[in-house]
This record gives sequence, C-alpha cells and structure tokens, in this order.
Amino acid sequence: MAGGVGSRFWPYSRNHRPKQFLDFFGTGRSLLQQTVDRFRPIVPIENVLIVTNVMYRDVILEQIPDLRREQILCEPARRNTAPCIAYAVSHISARTSEANIVVAASDHLIMQEDEFRRVISTGLDFVENHDVLLTLGMKPTRPETGYGYIQKEKQWTEDGRELSSIYTVKTFTEKPDLELAKVFVDSGEFLWNSGIFLWNLQSIRKAFRTYQPEISEPFRRGENMMGTADEDTWIQEVFPTLPSISVDYGIMEKADNVYVMEADFGWSDLGTWGSLYSLSPKDAEGNVSLKSDALFYHSHGNVVTLEPGKLAVIQGLDGYIVAEADGVLLICKQQDEQSIRQMVTDAEVKFGGKYN
Repeated sequence: MAGGVGSRFWPYSRNHRPKQFLDFFGTGRSLLQQTVDRFRPIVPIENVLIVTNVMYRDVILEQIPDLRREQILCEPARRNTAPCIAYAVSHISARTSEANIVVAASDHLIMQEDEFRRVISTGLDFVENHDVLLTLGMKPTRPETGYGYIQKEKQWTEDGRELSSIYTVKTFTEKPDLELAKVFVDSGEFLWNSGIFLWNLQSIRKAFRTYQPEISEPFRRGENMMGTADEDTWIQEVFPTLPSISVDYGIMEKADNVYVMEADFGWSDLGTWGSLYSLSPKDAEGNVSLKSDALFYHSHGNVVTLEPGKLAVIQGLDGYIVAEADGVLLICKQQDEQSIRQMVTDAEVKFGGKYN
C-alpha cells in the first residue's frame, strides 16, 4: 500500500512526493524501495502489486523499474485501506483462484530483515492451510501512544500442540493515552498493531462478502474488468463511490477468525517525527541531524533536517523539530507534532496549494 500523503512529515513529505518515496536515512533507497527489496527473496517481483494514488504511478515506475505498469493499481480517490485491499484482492482473483497474500505498508522501517522474512514465510505457510485472518503484532518496547494495540488471548492449538507465536485476538484498541499504554505494556498481554496482514485469497474474499458487502459487491460486478484494457476506466468510475473505511475497523474488528502472530524484528511505522527521532543516532545531548550539517549550542533532544549541503546552527532549543524542504521551514515542539496536520491545512487555506 503506497497511496498515503504522509502529512505528519510535512514539509519533508509533500503531496507530489510523500514519505514512501523519500530516503530518510541517506541509504540511497527510499522507504518504498526498501520495502520491495525486503520482499524480493520470498515473493517473486512479478507477484508484487502496489496500490497507490494515480498521481504516483510514474514515480513508482521510476523507483522500481522492473515492475510492469499493470502491477501498479491506481486509486482515483483515497478511500482508506479496506477498498485499497479489496482492489488488490479483486486483481489477484482475476489471475488465480488460489493465492497466499501478505499486505504491507510501503513506508514502514524494518531493522532485522532476515527475521522479518522468517516471520512472513511462517505466516504464509500458516494461512495457506487455515481459514484465518492473521495480523502481525509487535512486542512493545515502550508505552507508545502513537500505535494501536492488540490484546492476545489463547495460543493456537493444532493436533494437541500449541503454536507459541500465534494467538486468538481478544481486543483491538486504538491509540491509547500514556497511562493506558503503560498498563498495556506492563500486562504482557498486548502487542503493537503493525498493520501487516496475511491471509489466503478465499478467506479474505469471504470476509469482504460477509462484513463489507458494499465494497465487495461492486468488485464482484466488475470482476471481468480486472486485468483488461477497461480496468482503469472502470476503477475511475466505481472506486470513488466506495465507503472510506480501514480494514482494521471494517473487517478485523468484526471477524471471528482473526489471529495475531507475535513478532519482534525491529519494526516502526515511521509515522511521526518523534518515531524518526527515536530511531536515529544522537549526539551526547540527544540531538539528531539528518542529511544536512548542524551545530548545536545549549540545545537538547532536537531533530533537524535540511536539504543536503546546508548548515543549521541551533542555540537554546530543547525538544524541537527543525525541518526545511522545498521552500518551507518548520520549527515545532516535538510534543506538539500532532498539530502539524492542522498547520498543513492552515497553509493550504492561506496560500492555496503552494506549500502542500
């Protein structure tokens, strides 16, 4: 899934080139490229589908040149993750009646890629033989308020054996406040909701028919369009009429065959400046400088990123974001970074789309 705008990383992430297409750490590979790279050893490139907004098709072809044009499924409107996934499922159904599917965001960071591939391979083997909807739950390392949580319950039992890493799901909880997050972590019963899903084709099609017929029925009527020259035209007409709903709320929180696989492979959804700060190397005063040069004086716990070749001189700041890109300079307290989306909206109202 590669259709988001990443507005929480404004001004670094912009409408024309959001965060999944950016190289945050100077590795020479964007988050999207890193995502595709980590799947290559276990998923043939011809079996990769990228669902994105229509405006990003060309940049994806530029960044992943061995993808065919028809492997990029273009949404004409943003409708959250359930319609996005339903589109991919419909496209897969036109090619085959049997498939094992992993759904992943294009902008996550994975530190331990060998362990990630082991977990994904194990999960795909599991869903191949069971009518389940499986999600990956990350073992929490701190009481994070920016993630959703999954409460695990009973271990999966088969032939009298318990599979130690797979559990039934008791509850889903959206982003909690700090006190509740501390309770979750201390209990040992809760995992971070990674938003990575695994299932077989028939299981997810049945789930859409049962819990989201208003999404599945239009795709059923248009199944003969998938993979043909008429697909784009049909999607342009139908997709904007679909409800905007997440797969978590629309299916995972409603279904009775949902399981969670506990994993630990250095995952971050890299959703905020705060998460980027926590993952970056820091100086003795806890300051982070990305891409550009920086000098810090009497300053602590800041994250600074300018365009390459520029120098930031920071004096007397504690816990700030200082980010500059494409004509916009942002100076914002890290603790107030949830306000960045509103700042983007305010800039659009006052200056039109000039700085989006």
